Amino acid sequence: MEQNKRIILLVVADTTAAILAMLIAISIKFTRIPSAEDVYMLGVIRITVFTLIVVFMSFLVEIYKNHHELIARDIAVKIGASLGVSCFVFSIISYSSNPDEYGSGIQVSAIIIFGILQFLFHLIYRTYVKYRGFASRIVILGVGSTAGNMGDLIPESDENYMLSGYVKCSDELSEVPPDRILESSGGIYETVKREKADKIVVSLSERRGVFPLSDVMACKLDGIDVVDAPSFYEHITGKLFLEGINPSWIIFSDGFNVSRVRKVLKRGVDLLCAGVGIILTAPFLPIVALAIKLDSPGPVFYRQERVGEREKKFFLYKFRTMKADAENGTGAVWAQKNDSRVTRTGAFFRKCRIDELPQFFNILCGEMSMVGPRPERPEFVNKLKEIIPYYTERHFVKPGVTGWAQVRYPYGASVEDAMEKLRFDLYYIKNLSLTFDFMIILETIQVVLFRRGSR
Repeated sequence: MEQNKRIILLVVADTTAAILAMLIAISIKFTRIPSAEDVYMLGVIRITVFTLIVVFMSFLVEIYKNHHELIARDIAVKIGASLGVSCFVFSIISYSSNPDEYGSGIQVSAIIIFGILQFLFHLIYRTYVKYRGFASRIVILGVGSTAGNMGDLIPESDENYMLSGYVKCSDELSEVPPDRILESSGGIYETVKREKADKIVVSLSERRGVFPLSDVMACKLDGIDVVDAPSFYEHITGKLFLEGINPSWIIFSDGFNVSRVRKVLKRGVDLLCAGVGIILTAPFLPIVALAIKLDSPGPVFYRQERVGEREKKFFLYKFRTMKADAENGTGAVWAQKNDSRVTRTGAFFRKCRIDELPQFFNILCGEMSMVGPRPERPEFVNKLKEIIPYYTERHFVKPGVTGWAQVRYPYGASVEDAMEKLRFDLYYIKNLSLTFDFMIILETIQVVLFRRGSR
């Protein structure tokens, strides 16, 4: 996904800036270029901790999100906020330890230098993506609804792409702006060369009998990238284009390879995360239980049947956030915005995701994973399977406490929302990896801190 590449590039730049900042701070202290001995005496661990903290705080203030919409002032404000929080963290670390003379003052200088370097790096990147000459030029093959959808994605690409136009090569009904349809009387290959396009996105509503095989092959052999609409959609949005895929696309596409080794590694990480989570939150659980009891009558925990891996049913545990008789007379219904069934403490617990903490025990029992599609209730699953194509495929992995859909899409309370979340869930299954899981966990921390997406 294009956004992920951008985030990785900026994180690498900030990591480099952090290390450079520490080395420059050492140079200032010793008034010379730091030697290996200087770096060793300061401590490689100290440099690593400094780098991790300043980059992580940059991530928390969302400096890597929507970078194409940020101006220099926005970048400066976000950097100032992240450095302020970083200083607070460093002051706590310094207070709880005894910094030696060798490291005294270096961190302060390093934070200032890092802020300057980070601002310059991000400003240079912002200037780079704004300059249209660096954007890849796209020609979309087709003029129907699918082609129109692909054209609408171009503005979401962080200005990495620029639309040259559409090429009509069949009798499909045009649903794109007429002025964006390219003249192609000389053939598609000549049209693409004339437009100096870097990529062709094949977006024909129907390919049989109308696909210009020889022209597209000539473009491919001439070094022009050729992709189909579902792959382009996935690359830009981080979700799957369900309307444009079929079973053979799933079978032959890269991904959807949840190997046994990957499952074993994922299970090990799940057990580690659940164990650490239980240990860290255990002191606060009695306080949560007391708050629930004082707020409304009923049990502290809430047990609800959900559909898990291979559609095997299990009981999911949560702290109770609704009235004890919330579904009397209504049966299973989605939670709505400002739902009257939610208690006062329940509203707070939902926003902070505190109600999800008991699911660490579901992870230990092997019913859930730390990251995966959120498990739905059997009543909803039976309904959604009849309406939404490929809905069953989301059950080929264990459900998660958090997931790609949870950090990318707000709380869903309709069939349309379930369809949209399925796009993200299938993208996650297609690209499942421990690195992807780690990124989702980091974004979940953002969601919790800014209290987004819950009801």
